[in-house]
Amino acid sequence: MRKIDRLTVKYHNDVVGVISHTPDDKCLAFEYDPIWIAKGFSISPLELPLKNELFLSKPTPFHGNFGIFEDSLPDGYGRYLLHKALLREGVDDKSMTAIERLSIVGNCGMGALTYEPETIISKEEGIMDFDLLQEKALEVLREQQDSDAGLLLYNSGNSGGCRPKAIFTDEDGHWLVKFRHTYDPKDMGKQEFHYNEIARKCGIDVPDFKLVNDKYFTSRRFDLTAEGERIHTATAGGLLCLSLSEPVLDYSNLLALTGYLTQSSKCVEEMYRRMVFNYLTDNKDDHCKNFSFLVRKDSNGKFVWHLAPAYDLTLCTEGYNGQHATSANQTGYPTLQDFIAVGTKIKMTEKRCKEIFDEVYQNCDDLLLYTGIISNHHK
Repeated sequence: MRKIDRLTVKYHNDVVGVISHTPDDKCLAFEYDPIWIAKGFSISPLELPLKNELFLSKPTPFHGNFGIFEDSLPDGYGRYLLHKALLREGVDDKSMTAIERLSIVGNCGMGALTYEPETIISKEEGIMDFDLLQEKALEVLREQQDSDAGLLLYNSGNSGGCRPKAIFTDEDGHWLVKFRHTYDPKDMGKQEFHYNEIARKCGIDVPDFKLVNDKYFTSRRFDLTAEGERIHTATAGGLLCLSLSEPVLDYSNLLALTGYLTQSSKCVEEMYRRMVFNYLTDNKDDHCKNFSFLVRKDSNGKFVWHLAPAYDLTLCTEGYNGQHATSANQTGYPTLQDFIAVGTKIKMTEKRCKEIFDEVYQNCDDLLLYTGIISNHHK
């Protein structure tokens, strides 16, 4: 592979800025393009405010990368596939820099940011045979073969998460389909479909979803418009520079971040609703990369941050050492009063906190698994 130490970051073919290495090669430097400063928006308001200055990344937690660019890189399943695909090309990715990894993502990542020059590992093709993709994914994960690692990586669209995925487009739009991991139950897709049905009933904003072949959970991509235009998307982990390996996030942080970015009480209430749902239904996989925000232009042409629809809603009893990845009022076993405390810190009224709790509680149906949060009038 060719050595790359500088990348141009683009959004819809407009130059956002340039990433380069610091002199010691341990961290990255980023600088916005002057034209972007005049006409664009901050791609990461806390880490990279829209200013004419040179930004330096921190050594941790992303090994010298910026959080927003770390969002573009595959993790979990995707990183494993990349490792296998590069080994087949004679490349050991352990010594690769973040810039070289972003170059491989090029213009094929999730969200709207693209990176030039692009490094192409191998030419692959899109596959719509989901049974075949599931079979190949299990074979590679079981290390029965690695010849299809590049094919699987290409079809995943460099998406994140630990489970196998693929992206595709049909007459109904742009979709992401999820497959089983080696440790997943065979009805995992139906389980996630049911969780999303109940989440929608609880008033949570979820993307359109469907069950393909009666077993593969599929959701509409929220990082693309119906016409296929890319939407800038950032996870809470990327924006706050938090790593999956260190679950230190609290829902108080998430509500504060939501209010700061969106300036919308409706979005704050939506995040509060997701907190209640995740705890009541025992979805402990509520880590910092499972909450996202996106940027759209309003009617006046101004770039505005919004809370992205909810995703990865399903039963997860293990979480992190048996606990939720994100605490509620600094506890993994919150009571209703803890939930109220989280809401009132961000200026929600106690009455509204209780109303949202009741709406979710009354609509969880058979998913109501955690009964440690019971208010007096539910006893």
